[in-house]
This record gives sequence, C-alpha cells and structure tokens, in this order.
Amino acid sequence: MKIKTGIGFDVHRFCEGRKLILGGVEIPYKYGLLGYSDADVLIHAIIDSILSPACGLDIGKVFPDNDKRYKDIDSKVLLEHAVNMVTEKGFYISNVDCTVIAEAPKISPFIDRMRETLSAILKIEYNDITIKGTTTEKLGFTGRGEGVAALAVSTLIKE
Repeated sequence: MKIKTGIGFDVHRFCEGRKLILGGVEIPYKYGLLGYSDADVLIHAIIDSILSPACGLDIGKVFPDNDKRYKDIDSKVLLEHAVNMVTEKGFYISNVDCTVIAEAPKISPFIDRMRETLSAILKIEYNDITIKGTTTEKLGFTGRGEGVAALAVSTLIKE
C-alpha cells in the first residue's frame, strides 16, 4: 500500500459583479472572487492537493488560465476531472482537510453544504472532509478584506 499526502493553496481577490463561490456553494456576499474560472479558492486548493501527489501536476498545468475552455467554468467540473485523473493513477482519496482564510464573510453557516457537495464529487464520506474558517486577525491582504485564501491537505491511498 502506498500513502501520499498533498497540499494545495489558492488565493483570489474580491471584485464586484461576481458571485462568491466557495466549496461549490454560493455564499451571499457583496463581492465575488476575481479569476479565470469561477475563482472557487477552496476547490482550487483541493485540486492541487490531490493532483500533486497522484500525478505530479498542479491546477495551472492541467487547467491553464489561457485556455478558453476554462473561462468562467464551474470549479466543480474541474474537480470532477481531477478526481478522475487521480483514480486513473490507481489512487483513492482517503480524506481532505481544509481551511478558508478570510475576515468576511463567515463561512460556518455554509460548511455542511460545502462538505455535502465535495463529498459527492470526491467520492468520499462526508465525515472524511473537514472545512474550517479562520481570520488573520486583520493582518495581510485577507485581514484587510481584499480577498480569500484556502489551504487543503489530502491523503491519497494506492492499494
């Protein structure tokens, strides 16, 4: 049995005129996130955390931001593709642990829906996904309310 761990990190700045999508769930907020796709920082961090240990790749190599196919794409579609790539390499995802870093909005009311959404795509149990929200105590770009960052750690197993 081979056990591998992957880490993913992503960040996007806030902008007007877009929906805020985190973990595949729309969060009511005055700003959305600026990005080539829907800018779901949580899913992007998860994608990196599963692609790197299984395939030696990252989100930018697999879904480049100069490819018109990915313009404004739903990040859940990207995650489904990444999960298929991991599965094709003989791995299954054991668990995913995530942290969303933002002063606002508070994500706690949406965590259960995020976990349900991600569980279906990742093909793992709800209880094998954890998502926490934290702030940077008003320090740095997230502390100034300029954007959102996310960190994900995944464990992959190959029998």
